[in-house]
Amino acid sequence: MQFVALNWQVYTLTHSAFALGLIGLFRFVPILFFSLIGGSVADAHNRKKLQFITQSIYIVLSLILAITDFTKTINIAIIFVITLFSAATLSFDGPARQAFIPNLVEKKHLSNAMSLNSIMFQMATIIGPSIAGILIAKTSLGVIYSLNAASFIFVLGSLIFIKENGVIEGIAAPISWSSIAEGLAFVKSKTIVWSTMMLDFFSCFFASATALIPIYAKDILAVGPTGLGFLYTAPAVGAVIAGFLIAHQHNLRRQGKILLISVGFYAFGTIVFGFSRIFLISFLALVVVGAGDGISTILRNTIRNLETPDYIRGRMTSVNMIFFMGGPQLGDFEAGMLAGWMGAPFSVVTGGVATLFVIALMAKKLPILRRYDRHASQII
Repeated sequence: MQFVALNWQVYTLTHSAFALGLIGLFRFVPILFFSLIGGSVADAHNRKKLQFITQSIYIVLSLILAITDFTKTINIAIIFVITLFSAATLSFDGPARQAFIPNLVEKKHLSNAMSLNSIMFQMATIIGPSIAGILIAKTSLGVIYSLNAASFIFVLGSLIFIKENGVIEGIAAPISWSSIAEGLAFVKSKTIVWSTMMLDFFSCFFASATALIPIYAKDILAVGPTGLGFLYTAPAVGAVIAGFLIAHQHNLRRQGKILLISVGFYAFGTIVFGFSRIFLISFLALVVVGAGDGISTILRNTIRNLETPDYIRGRMTSVNMIFFMGGPQLGDFEAGMLAGWMGAPFSVVTGGVATLFVIALMAKKLPILRRYDRHASQII
């Protein structure tokens, strides 16, 4: 909900595609600087306790947005600063949370667990934007920021009820440059790990159209804030469908090939969305985008976690965050800049075409990715 509200507020304050692109840049820069440190911290300290700290910080940041909106003092500078602090917090929260997940289930169930985790996340991104669109039309954005602040109370409650204590398996690594270097060396040594990161980065960098959805809702499709909410919801609908399909596959084979095909659907849906001037077609195209992205996300996360020992998983995740977050956020920045120069449709369509080129190139140059077919039973 807050993501939709923030992007809408930026566009209504500035009426600028460049400003929407800058939001993506401000979301990425702190991750670039802090995520490797965050990964080292996640491999050195109790991951459950770290999440208590980071989730509490999120409450404060959302409350600041709410108060400044209610008092009519919010401006683009405040939004950019809060975005910077939020991304910096994510640099520590992300590695701790992602490294914590594989400790909650047996490895043989990891793919199914990742699918269910994806379904829960995508259900939130279906319900959230839909409600946000209605609330934007009916009330102030401060209400949305307040609800987001309150939602973290339930996150803290969930952490309390998780029985896993958050202690790292094996010897905890000290927080140091050598520890960070060890994480980088591990990723470099695992071709299947860094290749999935590269695929994620470039596909999201070129085909990231989410930053431009407010432009489509307001100026191209003319569907207003309610339509905006539905457009933001569409990718999540596709991802939920994909998540259910993967969750029921107990013997999924040829994961590498399926991963490349799913990213291809992501690119194809982006191209159709870029060309469309009809709301229903745009919505369905974004459903395809979400389905492709949902399948690829589940497979990428499963592959990386199965191939990474627990003692170094936080640092692996922190490296992945640079690619995982860098692709969409730099992609939003690139899309905003190109849209401001050549128009939103040109930016979206060329991004989808570039992604298809990246898929073909990686499939040809990295046969280990194309042929990957490994199971949890082989890792245990």
